[in-house]
Amino acid sequence: MAVTTHVPVAAEPEASAERRAPTGRESQVRMTWRRFKQHQLAFVSLWIVVLFYLVAVFAEFIAPMDASTYNPRYTYAPPQGIHFVAVDPDGSWHFGPYVNGYKTEIDPEALRRVFTIDPEVRHPLGFFVESEPYRLLGFIPMQHKLFGTVEPDAPLYVIGADRLGRDQLSRLIHGTRISLSIGLVGVVLSLVFGVIIGGFSGYYGGWFDGAVQRVIEFIRSLPTIPLWLGLAAALPRDWGPLQTYFAITLILSLLGWTELARVVRGRFLALRTEDFVTAAQLDGASDYRIIVRHMVPSFMSHIIAATTLAIPGMILAETALSFLGLGLQAPIVSWGTLLQDAQNIRTLAGAPWLLSPGIVVVVAILAMNFLGDGLRDAADPYGR
Repeated sequence: MAVTTHVPVAAEPEASAERRAPTGRESQVRMTWRRFKQHQLAFVSLWIVVLFYLVAVFAEFIAPMDASTYNPRYTYAPPQGIHFVAVDPDGSWHFGPYVNGYKTEIDPEALRRVFTIDPEVRHPLGFFVESEPYRLLGFIPMQHKLFGTVEPDAPLYVIGADRLGRDQLSRLIHGTRISLSIGLVGVVLSLVFGVIIGGFSGYYGGWFDGAVQRVIEFIRSLPTIPLWLGLAAALPRDWGPLQTYFAITLILSLLGWTELARVVRGRFLALRTEDFVTAAQLDGASDYRIIVRHMVPSFMSHIIAATTLAIPGMILAETALSFLGLGLQAPIVSWGTLLQDAQNIRTLAGAPWLLSPGIVVVVAILAMNFLGDGLRDAADPYGR
């Protein structure tokens, strides 16, 4: 009598969720997001960029003071460190955020006033403190700030004051809105120009493609900085801050669409002979549907990379123009206009905190570049 022996087969270990192959039902967006989260540096940069834009949106609420508020008593006041534990002379401890006050001395050699931190004077800080009435985003009436001194007239200069006694931190927060919005709006306009012009150039070809390429070559042959300076200097001096803002944005957009147009045109030239494009044409699909529904999504990673990497270029261009005095001007506050105060070496030697906008520019540019690299790798269908 034959005996059948059953050998138990060990179950295969279940693959982890992170390494499990995506199913066919997984959407392109979810697959891109899953791969993007594996790029740790880009994922951290995403939150840094989100933080920057949140600061830009709620600048009036986050900034302790208005950007134009000045106090001549505290010109070039040094930064006040925020402390959380205080010890009284009798040995008792107090917990809570506070900043120390100032005491002034006269420099016998330079014969000027010098600020020093007075550790015996403490100004307590609070959250949602009452302030002067203002309008959030220009239309929401509010009368509280995120943080500030409990005492109404107490000085608060976390990263120092400028030559007029204005809070450098508040001006830096307000400048974030202008600089980041110029980069975002400029890239959106460049994206529209680049995709439309480059797409039609690559899809139809012929004389239209030749004319567009000659225009792009002419624009790219012009020296960038002198062209920026010439166009910015041509703006009427009697224009208001809002008109100047939109003019600078439009100038940067008109000069920044050529690179993206070249990328889109090259991809369209390669894709218009593909089988899926031919099938869509034989099926009676319109040119608009073929471009929007079939061709553009096939190289979305290139568009994402070009777009995210163009935003830092726009920000740097605005900062350079404003730093040279040919871009945005006071009373508009941007990172470039704030860096104008750092042009004087003698002033910078006594007030190095005026370079803080430059540090913020470096952090923002690096974060956006890392974010762009991560999005490009995640959206690339042939990436590992």
